[in-house]
Amino acid sequence: MTERVVITGYGAVSPLGHDAASTWSGLLAGRSAIGRMVNQPTEPLVVKVAAEVRDFDPARHFEAKRLPLLDRFAQFALVAAREAIAHSGLAVDEAGSLRVGVVIGSGAMGMHTLDDGYRRLFAEDNPRLHPLTVPRLMTSAPASLISIEHKLRGPAFSVASACASANHAIAQALSLLRHGQADAMLAGGSEAPLSYGCLKAWEALRVMALDTCRPFSKDRRGMVMGEGAAIFVLETESHARRRGAAILAELAGAGMSADAGDIVLPDTAGAARAMSLALADAGLPPEAIDYVNAHGTGTPANDPMETEAIHRVFGAQAHRLAVSASKSMLGHSLGASGALELIATVKALETGILPPTANFTEADPACDLDYVPNEARARPVRAALSNSFAFGGLNAVLAVRRYD
Repeated sequence: MTERVVITGYGAVSPLGHDAASTWSGLLAGRSAIGRMVNQPTEPLVVKVAAEVRDFDPARHFEAKRLPLLDRFAQFALVAAREAIAHSGLAVDEAGSLRVGVVIGSGAMGMHTLDDGYRRLFAEDNPRLHPLTVPRLMTSAPASLISIEHKLRGPAFSVASACASANHAIAQALSLLRHGQADAMLAGGSEAPLSYGCLKAWEALRVMALDTCRPFSKDRRGMVMGEGAAIFVLETESHARRRGAAILAELAGAGMSADAGDIVLPDTAGAARAMSLALADAGLPPEAIDYVNAHGTGTPANDPMETEAIHRVFGAQAHRLAVSASKSMLGHSLGASGALELIATVKALETGILPPTANFTEADPACDLDYVPNEARARPVRAALSNSFAFGGLNAVLAVRRYD
């Protein structure tokens, strides 16, 4: 038997706030953070809306001499990790540091650093880039920087699987803990993709809405980009209990699959298989699940597919489920989205309150589940799933349950 893995802390930087508490209160209020961008000039953009992290002052969090090393996505990750560690009360001595690691997901990389470098090279015709360009933009920067800041010497690496990166990272941390390769792990995702080049690339895909994100609604028009980070402290049950930690929930299982089909179109069978594998890994029957935090992008392709996948997995139980989409408020932060949505899922377990799907208008006949439209709802949650389905057909689903 492998050890149970528990969640003892979490932290966030999101479009709804610069910590987990304000993120959760915004979700409960059904407050959408989507609006016209203020951090990025919008004149050359077709899509002028996003869910930005506003009023984030790096100087409040980092010494001036350190900032040249930190892309925005690394800044978010470091701040969220500090909150997660403080929330968990985890204290790591030199010996214990060998058994604490870091896994961070990011679907892109340091996009602001990349943009700045290309602007310097091609727009300004300057052949000399900043000497720290590579360590700033590399996908593994947040994992490395968290490890360095907190002197964590266990397994440390990054995961890149597009929009499923955070869930894959958390699943990898779960596996490391179960198999005795660590006692505690910091795991989650971070992303700051709202740079000019990245936004223009997403515009070219023609999957983005011009106004807002309306998952599962008949009049939905697409996704809206977001940014942010969320980090969790995961521990083996025995380690958490030895140090007297407050256990918030159990990370009960994870399911992963590949569609092996189209590079952009999602596949119902692949999504359903990931959910079924998460249930099996957690030892949970479908009837034990009360809530699903959906991938819920608001695109024409995703929402009916995800609805049908839920029907396949849960059968007659599907209409009993509550399903909501946090991207209606947080936007789609790519590789960080799964981690931010896991905060919503864990808080639903802790509080017995379900966050809503905001901006919901008229139901799509192809989307016939209970999407908790527009207003939070009180309902006890015993166990829940959190879905992430990525371009490339890469699926990762997490199962969490109340810790008793």
